Amino acid sequence: MSKLHPASPLIAGKLPADLLAELLAKLPIRHPQLILGPALGEDAAVIDFAPGSALLLVAKSDPITFATDEIGYYAVNVCANDLAVTGATPRFYLPTLLLPAGSANVTLVRDIFDQIGAACSKLNIVVAGGHSEVTAAVNQPVVAGTMLGEVRRDGFLSSGGGQAGNVVLLAGEIAIEGASIIAREKRAELLARGFSVAEVDKAASFLHNPGISIMLPAQIAAQSGVVTAMHDPTEGGVATGLYELAIAAGVGLEIDLDAITLSPLAAKLCAAYGLDPLGTIASGALLATCAPGHAESVIEQWRQAGWPGAVIGRLVNNAVQGSLSGNGIVAQPTSARHQTLTAIRGGQRVPFPTFPADEITKLWT
Repeated sequence: MSKLHPASPLIAGKLPADLLAELLAKLPIRHPQLILGPALGEDAAVIDFAPGSALLLVAKSDPITFATDEIGYYAVNVCANDLAVTGATPRFYLPTLLLPAGSANVTLVRDIFDQIGAACSKLNIVVAGGHSEVTAAVNQPVVAGTMLGEVRRDGFLSSGGGQAGNVVLLAGEIAIEGASIIAREKRAELLARGFSVAEVDKAASFLHNPGISIMLPAQIAAQSGVVTAMHDPTEGGVATGLYELAIAAGVGLEIDLDAITLSPLAAKLCAAYGLDPLGTIASGALLATCAPGHAESVIEQWRQAGWPGAVIGRLVNNAVQGSLSGNGIVAQPTSARHQTLTAIRGGQRVPFPTFPADEITKLWT
């Protein structure tokens, strides 16, 4: 049972893990054709829609509620990422677009449709349906979409596939999405604070370069045949993504926080608003696990494709108890190379950083 009092107010962001586990347990989530259903830490559903076929159906639903600029681009790529980490190829997208009454106009809706179309075209995804309306229920545009894809029966991965003794790999840099949101949503304020136009423009461009899509490194990892699990760290940052990876597999973590790659500009933008990059929305980074002997091979394939990669820790036997304060999750830093990690004492085990809400929410509170 959840330890939350029934009248406890919920903060913006994901539901608390204990509460979500309790709620999922009460839903009809079991079916012989549902190979991978809703569970803590899992990114998408895998369905044996056509028994006997070599392909499985993969499905995912996700909303975009933080960003407003280029929201259509975010919506497509966030869903596509969650399919990619199962090893699937995205095929069809069905967006639901909710526009605020009183402030929405024709230009806005055309821009969002154009963004969705361009993002889908780039990934060879077909818009198969959806819904749009203007409503007083929202005060900013919201896109909530469902994406369908396919994966070979013998090739799908889950977040829960990691095993104790596996190493944890990170492709890309963290807080890329967060930095882009800060630059796009707070441009005038950043310039007033002394950030240069070049800095703000560069951070805003992180949305596309290096970009929030992890399709390429996920496909490389899946095709390697040696990766045991993948996970897409998004809301709650890489720290929450690591926790979800561990709880899905029922294992613990030892993570070298200093091995987690963070761009100096993203660190600077987060610091300007008091955000910890480890808990800042992190699309554009990919978590994966594999046996230690295969790590360098996967990282080298990422490097050849233009993606940085690193071993950032390992999975251990300490079982996660389903709580963000579980004793099985520890961080083991080796030095404090980034300013945002100065609170870490070199060589000393520290509690794993946890975030009840994504750090990006501080921009509006």
